Amino acid sequence: MALLDANIKAQLNQLLALLEGDLEITLSAADDKTSQDMRELVTELAGMSPRITVKEATLARTPSFSINKAGEEASGVVFAGLPLGHEFNSLVLALLQVSGRAPKVDDATIKRIEAITTPLNFETFVSLTCHNCPDVVQALNIMAVLNPNITHTMVEGGAYQDEVKEKDILAVPAVYTNGEFFEGGRMSLEDILDKLGAAQDSTGFDDKEAYDVLVVGGGPAGAASAIYSARKGIRTGLIAERFGGQVNDTLSIENIIGTKATEGPAFVASLEAHVTEYPVDVMKNQRATHIAKNDLVEVTLENGAVLKSKTVILSTGTRYRQLGVPGEQEFKNKGVAYCPHCDGPLFKGKDVAVVGGGNSGVEAAIDLAGIVNHVYLLQRSGELKADIVLQNRLRSLPNVTILTNALTQEIKGAGTVNALAYKDAVTGEEKVITLDGVFIQIGLLPNTEFLQGSVELNQNNEIIIDKHGATSLPGVFAAGDCTDTAYKQIVISMGSGATAALGAFDYMIRSDVKELVEV
Repeated sequence: MALLDANIKAQLNQLLALLEGDLEITLSAADDKTSQDMRELVTELAGMSPRITVKEATLARTPSFSINKAGEEASGVVFAGLPLGHEFNSLVLALLQVSGRAPKVDDATIKRIEAITTPLNFETFVSLTCHNCPDVVQALNIMAVLNPNITHTMVEGGAYQDEVKEKDILAVPAVYTNGEFFEGGRMSLEDILDKLGAAQDSTGFDDKEAYDVLVVGGGPAGAASAIYSARKGIRTGLIAERFGGQVNDTLSIENIIGTKATEGPAFVASLEAHVTEYPVDVMKNQRATHIAKNDLVEVTLENGAVLKSKTVILSTGTRYRQLGVPGEQEFKNKGVAYCPHCDGPLFKGKDVAVVGGGNSGVEAAIDLAGIVNHVYLLQRSGELKADIVLQNRLRSLPNVTILTNALTQEIKGAGTVNALAYKDAVTGEEKVITLDGVFIQIGLLPNTEFLQGSVELNQNNEIIIDKHGATSLPGVFAAGDCTDTAYKQIVISMGSGATAALGAFDYMIRSDVKELVEV
């Protein structure tokens, strides 16, 4: 039976036609099941393109395979374990990029990668159910392709369980550099370069003309703002730390009107494709640090550049809220996790806790109950806040214990998590649960710290807006989850992005009329 089904092969045939040079896959395999499947996979790939050949040799890990340009030194891109599931795209992109097809990275980022002179041997431990892992794998593969001083190996945890256990890996992706732990969790290419200390370059920003509308943020609200602005025929720019924002971390989306079901990364790809249909100046991997109003609105970036615009739309989104208790930071990626889809399989057969009784917490507990031995769900108030249908499903599961009025006090451990301490809010009694992992699902925080003192925020640090999306700073508008909108939903964010764009356009028209009258 073929490892790749007919539909995948049909798509793969089209992609492999884009190879720009001959490739040689070096396979290191034995007689185990993973080795057999890996041999079948690379054989199928070679059978689909005359540009791909396969040879066998011994690599650092068996089973594994490297992808190299024929006749040249090793590219430094290695897959240890089968790159299927969410990692299949990582494999396809690696084939294309090693063959000579340029990765979709801006010139400034390429310069940062090429400037690294220290030899770096990266290893990324992943699970095939992790939807955050491919971002990290693909970023490090790009670095290996662009810089001969860098190598990268994707290590599939299921194929190397002994190594995962030895390293006490309890969250993925887990990245190691030259044998030492580097970082865990979702990271963009920019995040990795920042952590390495690779210098940022503001070249290319200094000569940018002022925009009519500059959108800060690339999630659903930012994408809608950019599209609505560009459709007006005005000069539009968009800066984003990561295009798609938090939606990239969403596994299943079933409430976008007109789209029955999709996944976060696929939805983000469609947003970006739609934005790029218009003449929008998209600047990815950029973070805003300050905003001020002079003659124009000025947005300062982390790289030191200052962008100017007649109007600005803030759509900076949110991030995971943290508990702020002892042990949370100490045991991050050592038993403390935020993504049940990514890290759940690493706790198979173990006891875990989920902190948070809203929809996200209850959904996480339901998902984990099918993988782990037992789930304790802790809710700080006297009742769960999740939808009744989710509560009913949760209560029907035999391996779930619901603890209400439970105030988390500390996450305990020795190297990795081994217990959680909580206090009963009614009796005051302190209790300890013995367990191996804690999944924190207590909501989100707006990314608005850099706006303190610039625009008016409410007590939750959300941007206060009016019905046109206008903030307290003239010429500055806001949209999406970073605002004081009552509901945080993708479809609402897109609508508010459109509203802010129309509000900004109306503001410019009226400002121009006022200037003419004054003259």
